[in-house]
This record gives sequence, C-alpha cells and structure tokens, in this order.
Amino acid sequence: MVHKKGLVKTVNFKDPKYVGDPINAVKIFNEKEVDELMVLDIDATVENRGPNFEMIRNLAQECRMPFCYGGGVTTVEQAKRIIELGAEKVALSTSAVKNPLLLSEIGKAVGSQSVVVVIDVRKKGILSGGGYDVYIKNGKEKTGIKLKEFIQELNKIGVGEIVINSIDKDGTMSGYDLPLISTIRELTDFPMTVLGGAGNLEDIKFLISKFKIIGAAAGSLFVFKGKYKAVLINYPNREEKSRLFKEIQ
Repeated sequence: MVHKKGLVKTVNFKDPKYVGDPINAVKIFNEKEVDELMVLDIDATVENRGPNFEMIRNLAQECRMPFCYGGGVTTVEQAKRIIELGAEKVALSTSAVKNPLLLSEIGKAVGSQSVVVVIDVRKKGILSGGGYDVYIKNGKEKTGIKLKEFIQELNKIGVGEIVINSIDKDGTMSGYDLPLISTIRELTDFPMTVLGGAGNLEDIKFLISKFKIIGAAAGSLFVFKGKYKAVLINYPNREEKSRLFKEIQ
C-alpha cells in the first residue's frame, strides 16, 4: 500500500509502518520473480483526489510482473489511462460500492477481465447478529451494506476479479479469515484473491488446498522478517514455490 508516496504496511488498517520507496521495492520484487503486484494508494479516496498517474507510469515501466493499481478511481477515463500507462488491471473499492454500474462501464472500456473490486470487510459484533460489514475509504466508513447483497450485485454486473480484504486480519499474520472466505465462495464463482492474515507459506498452502482455485495475497509476510518484524522484502524462490504447489496437488 502507498501512503504519503511511500510503501507502507498497516495493522487493522491503522498505524502505517514505512517499508520503503515503491520503485525500489518493485525492483526487488522483480529480482524475486513475484507472480503479481497490487499497489493500492490508500490516501487517494480519503483525500478526495484521483490516481497519481506519474507514479503509476513509473511503476508500470519498472514492473516485470502483472501489475494492478487501485486508489481514487472514479471515472472510465481514469481507468482507461491507467491501463494505457501499462497496468494490466484497475482496482476499485469505494467507487464500486457507491456506484456499482461504473464497474460495467469500465469493463466495456478496458475489458471486464481488467476490472478488480476490492471489498474491505470487518466482522460484526455478536450483539449485531454476526456476519460482516462492508467498509469504504480505507476502512474509515461503514457503509451499512450487507456483504451478501453487494456480492449479489456484483454477480449481476460481472467483473474480472474480487479481492476480499479482511480489516480484522490485516497485518496480524495470524492466518486468513477462513469463515469469511467460505461465505464468499458460496456466493460467487468469480476469480477471487484473499488478503489479510498470511503469516507463513503454510497459510497460503492451506488456503489454496481448501478452496482450490483462489489467489493468495500477502503484505507483511513479504516485507517483514522475524518476530520483531524487521523490514526485509522477501518472496519464495522457484524451488519453494514448486514444492508448495506440488504438496497442494
């Protein structure tokens, strides 16, 4: 995630810890042969501004892996420019909740396979009946929209992918929210990526083996090392990934 033009990692969407310069991080991820990169500008919507196209251009030029950008996208024209600058996918969160039809319009302009919806969710309290709340503006505003209803709306519109981002699990490295994932998987067959909670490769292996075709994303796991969370950008090498997926099969 990008905050004040720097790469950061949060815990429960709070207390951003500076990790480094985004371009330098991309260079390291290139060397590590990362499968895919998602960059989310968490300030854009909160500050009521559009995407930083200069940053997107620089990131796209440096990336040697598929690249998805999200943050401040509110128009078809912005989405088209992001794709033209070299990103493979464009992600929407707040604007997707406020105006779901925008997803369809962007899909017609750039291809629905390039449209990603990031859904930030938090568990409801027991007194509220359980379930999950959908949040916008980087987790700062509860929408009151039921998660099930929003997923059903997306099913009607059609998008390329959904990213389920657990606010409760963000940065905790305590494992993915499996009940949440199970709930979503029962509601839709969209390609789905899960973010929030990965603490080790075993978490990723269990996620994929249990839910089969699914994307496992991680932040803290790939930028911190050790119990004191020293900043060290890392990623499993070819042998580690090969062994991981062989065990899953």
